[in-house]
Amino acid sequence: MLLPALAGAETAIHNVVGYTSTNDGIREFSVLVFDDAGRVVVTGDSALLSNYPKASRIDGWGKTLLPGLIDAHAHLYWQGFLTVSLDITGTPNLDDAVSRIAAYAAANPRKAWIQGRGWNQVLWPVKEFPTASDIDAVVDDRPVWLGRIDGHAGWANSKALEIAGINDDTPDPIGGKIIRDSSGHATGVLVDKAMDSLERHLPTPTKDNIRDAYLNAIQLLTSLGMTGMHDAGINISEAEVLISMADDAELDMRIYAMISDAGSNLDAIGKPLQGYGNDRLDIQAVKIYSDGALGSRGAAMIEPYSDDVENRGLPFHTQDELDRYVEKSNAMGFQVGIHAIGDLGNRMALDAFEKAQNGTPSPLRNRIEHAQIISLEDIPRFAELGVIASMQPIHATSDMNMAEDRIGPERIKGGYAWRRLLESGAVIASGSDFPVELPNPFLGLHAAVTRQDRDRLPEFGWYADQALTRAEALHSFTLAAAYSAHQEDRMGSLEDGKWADFIIVDRDYFNIPASQIDDIKVLQTWVGGQRVYERLVED
Repeated sequence: MLLPALAGAETAIHNVVGYTSTNDGIREFSVLVFDDAGRVVVTGDSALLSNYPKASRIDGWGKTLLPGLIDAHAHLYWQGFLTVSLDITGTPNLDDAVSRIAAYAAANPRKAWIQGRGWNQVLWPVKEFPTASDIDAVVDDRPVWLGRIDGHAGWANSKALEIAGINDDTPDPIGGKIIRDSSGHATGVLVDKAMDSLERHLPTPTKDNIRDAYLNAIQLLTSLGMTGMHDAGINISEAEVLISMADDAELDMRIYAMISDAGSNLDAIGKPLQGYGNDRLDIQAVKIYSDGALGSRGAAMIEPYSDDVENRGLPFHTQDELDRYVEKSNAMGFQVGIHAIGDLGNRMALDAFEKAQNGTPSPLRNRIEHAQIISLEDIPRFAELGVIASMQPIHATSDMNMAEDRIGPERIKGGYAWRRLLESGAVIASGSDFPVELPNPFLGLHAAVTRQDRDRLPEFGWYADQALTRAEALHSFTLAAAYSAHQEDRMGSLEDGKWADFIIVDRDYFNIPASQIDDIKVLQTWVGGQRVYERLVED
């Protein structure tokens, strides 16, 4: 084992290359001292050791120590769901996806529904949506429902469509679309709100199912260096499971959860929950959607899509409805995180916040989740209104193969515009949106700094002028992420009195070539002074 855990009133980890983000910049240290309550006592150089003669000492062997990473936007249940369902992430073509469906169905003959997610037609040679008949060719006796990689579209077979009562005459709902062929036939792909009429027929996960999914996901996430995450949309059953797990000390990381929608879920919760279970659980925010996703052309745009001139995307609500949801949530003391990807979706979100906040920043620190395509004239409004840009750096490198096709060379200037937002005074909190993207936060740090994918393309970065520095990127995944959850006084940096949430990694984030950031491996993860993960064998 690299770093043995020792007991004692105080513990000093020494001989490390330590870095932490602070509001005054990066602080370096070689010694970290934390108490038996799991809180940081002090960081500094080796001279500190003489002040703590009774402290248990751990030799860091010169490895790098960083604050625990916080994913500011992700989906805990759905990450765990992938471990017990059909994962077709990364399928290179339609035939491969269909082959995986056939194999999974054969291996799971007792499953009443075949469920899964991860397909992305943009990555296929023929970049067209799949159809129900594609699945029918291998599974026609049971319903099949597979979410797109971004969760904003789903692919059904004919049996599933039949159960849901969806046919050629079914009208498109507000905020949704039933994809149809040139003859008007429903093809089997449902976008955004159109998915609701099918998903209400899916088997309801039991609380044991939810708990198992959470445990599986948390085990993975801590191995990747995550000590906290913001769960962007939970229902009441999921909230009850999280509370129960916190009661039973089963949360090995800190969860900041957002209640899905400002309707019955919010009414059932009633009031925010903060610092529950020894600071392992907060339920203080509400997740609301303003639009869909760029890949499925559901993101709401001010002007039509460049590659689909009859389409402006799918706003989920009228402006009045969105205004009411924000005002209700804020009045109940909840922060609001609005999913907004298109420039119209972002404008509607900003307008709703401006109205609810009377044009001034709110102590609730409302957020826009994704903030992906923003009109240049709207960028300054984030700072003016104190609205946090909760963004996912890896989306830029995943979307660069289609984003400019969707919106053209002018609007892309407001797309994934991290540098423009920072320079305007906005706070950026970074995440991954897993399982839409891989959950490894070092992939996001790499994308933020290089604007390149894992193949190191494009050579000089995609719109590299919008890249973050290493310090800015780390800040966005630590202290800024904590700030976006009202937690900056408790976590997000290794400063006196805060939780000793930290990771030991195999190389120096600040001094390796930027191209290696996504290769960093986590050796240990500590939450509240307790080791929750250790890599047993170094690769």
